[in-house]
Order: sequence, then C-alpha cells, then structure tokens
Amino acid sequence: MLPRHLARRAHILWICIIATLPASFALAADPKPDATLKNKAFEGSVYLDDKIKADPALAADSLAEGRKLIAKKAAEAERERKQEPELFRERGWSFERRYNFRSLVDGRYLSIVRADYEYTGGAHPNSWSDTILWDQTAKKRINIRRFFNETADNGPTLKAMRQGVIASLKAEKKKRGAEGIDEGAIEAIEPKLLKIGPIALAPSTVEGKSSGLSFYYAPYAVGSYAEGEYAAFVPWETLKPYLSPEGVTIFGGARPKGDADGMQ
Repeated sequence: MLPRHLARRAHILWICIIATLPASFALAADPKPDATLKNKAFEGSVYLDDKIKADPALAADSLAEGRKLIAKKAAEAERERKQEPELFRERGWSFERRYNFRSLVDGRYLSIVRADYEYTGGAHPNSWSDTILWDQTAKKRINIRRFFNETADNGPTLKAMRQGVIASLKAEKKKRGAEGIDEGAIEAIEPKLLKIGPIALAPSTVEGKSSGLSFYYAPYAVGSYAEGEYAAFVPWETLKPYLSPEGVTIFGGARPKGDADGMQ
C-alpha cells in the first residue's frame, strides 16, 4: 500500500489523465459527481461522501457551496479563453472538489475534509484541503472554540496547538525522508485560530469521541510540491489543560491505527 502522501499525488495525476480522455470514456468504479459544469474552457465536478448525503441540511449546504464555486471558476476560465485562446487549444481548465467524511463526534459534530484539485495550465495541477465542522443539531457550520476555555490569538491554547502541530509535521517529514521545515514555513503557522491551518476533529478508538485535532497543509506550505500535502495530528491529551467542560466530554480514546487523516 502506498503511503498516504504518495497515494494523494497519484490521485491528482489520475485526474489529469482522465481529463485528457474522450468524454465517452468512463470507469465503472468512478463515482458519479453530485454536480458538474462544463464549457469550452472548463470542466468541474463536486462529489459528496455518502455520510454527508445522509444529512440533508449538510448535503444541501455543501452542494450549494460547490456549485457556486465551479460556476465562478467556469466563468473565469471562459474569460481567460477569450483573451488567450491559444492556451486552451490542447485542453481546458479542470477542477474537482470532494467533501470527505472525517468523523462524527458526540452524535452531533461532523468533521469534513474538503479536498480541491485544480489544473489551470502549467507544469502540474494544484491541490489543497480545507475543513468544515458541522453541528447536526443546530444545522450550521461552527468552529472549535466551544471545546476550549479560551482561544485568543497568541493565547496558551493556540500556542500549545502550534507546538503540537510543528512537532507532528517534523515527525512526518522525517518519516517521508524529506528535508526539515524551514523557518518561513514555521513562522507562517501562527498561534491564531484563523492562521494555524484548517482543523478537523480526528476519530477515536472510543465511539463518539475525538482523539484530537487534525491540521491540513497544502503543497508548498511546509515542503516542496513533490512532497504533496501534509496533515498534522495533535492528541487530545496535549490540549487537556485547556479544554472546556464540553471539550472534556467529546475528547477521549486514541487515534485509530492506520488513520489516513481523511485525505483521499
């Protein structure tokens, strides 16, 4: 089995290969997109995980967001084609968004890894991930603040998170045989909720609990393009001193063996 960062790179390359094939070519195993948009300059698709489709409000929210984005990208591609048609003679731009299930915690909090793949010409496609935390009771997107006593910028909670993230990234880089993180990348990971990186609740060996937080970083953010995306994991025990009463309730157990961070 390929390491998850190599599997991720293979998936991106496969998307590029498929984009060059005739429209009549199809794979039985390839899931049908939940939304598509195609014109002379662009082809985009949106996919929802089955566990996301099981929540009608979340599915509608995600699909509306995805459709709005591919419509915007299609318009951008068409404008670019009219200005520089020679760039689109061999192939147009392509975009894919996948909403991947990460975890369901306390029967209420559903974490999603939103994976984007895009080709707009050049030497290679680009990929990046963001996250969504969905409250199934309130039927809306939320953040992790409620799980901690304080989440002030540069406060003790975010500083502890950042230390955990950097330690995890260094360990993953060593595992991949890659060079260490340069100072610029370290400085870019700030102890601020909006600057530390996309966050998801990681699954746990204890049903209904979260084993900690997963953080996601695009290629170039902490390494070369060839290294692919990175995910960092900070166990809940590291953050235990900062948990709110609700945080104490939802965290527990250990990270499941072989957990792939929701990166597909």
